[in-house]
Amino acid sequence: MLETDRPDPFEDRLSAALRDAGDGFQADRAALVTAGRVRGRRALLRRRTAVVGGVAGVALAGVGGALVLPANDPATPARSNAASAGTPNGTATAAAAAFTGDDLLRELKGLLPQGTYGEESARGSDHQLGPSAHLVYDDGAGAAAIGMGFARVEPGSAQVRELTACPDDNLTPYDDCTSDRLPDGSTLRLYQGYEYPDLRVDTKLWTADLVTAEGQHVSVSEWNSPAEKDAPISRDEPPLSTERLRTLVTAGVWREVVDAIPKSPKPSRSTAPRTERPQVSGKSVGDTLAGLLPGTLDVVTRGGQESEYAYVVVDDGRGRSLVQINVQHGMADAAGQLYAGGEILPDGTRLVTRQAPGEKAGAGVVMWSVDTLRPGPAGFRVVISAFNTGDQNKDATRDAPALTMEQLRKIALSGEWDRLR
Repeated sequence: MLETDRPDPFEDRLSAALRDAGDGFQADRAALVTAGRVRGRRALLRRRTAVVGGVAGVALAGVGGALVLPANDPATPARSNAASAGTPNGTATAAAAAFTGDDLLRELKGLLPQGTYGEESARGSDHQLGPSAHLVYDDGAGAAAIGMGFARVEPGSAQVRELTACPDDNLTPYDDCTSDRLPDGSTLRLYQGYEYPDLRVDTKLWTADLVTAEGQHVSVSEWNSPAEKDAPISRDEPPLSTERLRTLVTAGVWREVVDAIPKSPKPSRSTAPRTERPQVSGKSVGDTLAGLLPGTLDVVTRGGQESEYAYVVVDDGRGRSLVQINVQHGMADAAGQLYAGGEILPDGTRLVTRQAPGEKAGAGVVMWSVDTLRPGPAGFRVVISAFNTGDQNKDATRDAPALTMEQLRKIALSGEWDRLR
């Protein structure tokens, strides 16, 4: 510190805080090395976060050097201009810290290998749609879109399982996927698949999803094209390997970005309770379907989703056949659209049948379905479909599905489904 004629109270507090910090806690050496490297490239740093597909993004930037100070010290340096606005001496508490879209883009660029950048867009941590970041990156081998997203999720919830579990390859074709628990309790999924599940275009989509034990969700997505959709393939594969994706998504700065997202206010105690029916368990749907299948069919495999959807692959001795079922509440408003021209049974149930080509990439695939809607304000729907292949992303393996239209109708109208209403 330079000597001056008058002592500076701020500098005195800062020196004391640094001494207290140095004496008072054990540093995570690996984390400090990583943070130092990142922040040392401050001119490039801080941009990167967007949830894709559905998955928004953010990146973070800081002003000046990064100093480790006690969280309640008034001299804690601001992390962004937005955080320090309107505060004495340009400082801000951790609770007020915010990340702008520019912050996020700088962070992302600082964590990417050397390259050039094209189209850029981002939302800050206080945006009502959540923080996100997106850019077009070129490492010399072709332009590629990269996006990041950030959000909070409830630890241990079904949403966490959906974000971190590898998809069922009978529903979503992909090349590789791993899901691992990290030493700090976080779960990391690394996925290599395609933008279009039916593979009608060879646009590759590689993603990394990190969910921490505290419910911080960080998502990275990259393509081998300068846009997610409707852009020509610009390279054989996305630019970041799985190891680089792992390094990028686990960078500590992104957890700070999630922490900066304003928390939604808790609902008032006087708020009326929700009256919607809960979603039907996917396991219950699958168990009910399996119990209604004809005894002549062998179940080769089965699967589904957390709620509403399940499938089985059956074999009657003439090849595999996929049978899938959806069970939903609250579909009364769709009666006129989905069931126009169909039957209305004596008990008021609406029913429509369809025989059509498969909806995915398999050649020669046909789909037979029976769609029903029980009467009543809840709008309870059961729709079952069968295919002439065990995987509708692959070619047909038999002339017709293993279940006849009459058998599908019998299953869809079974009273066993009433237990799930």
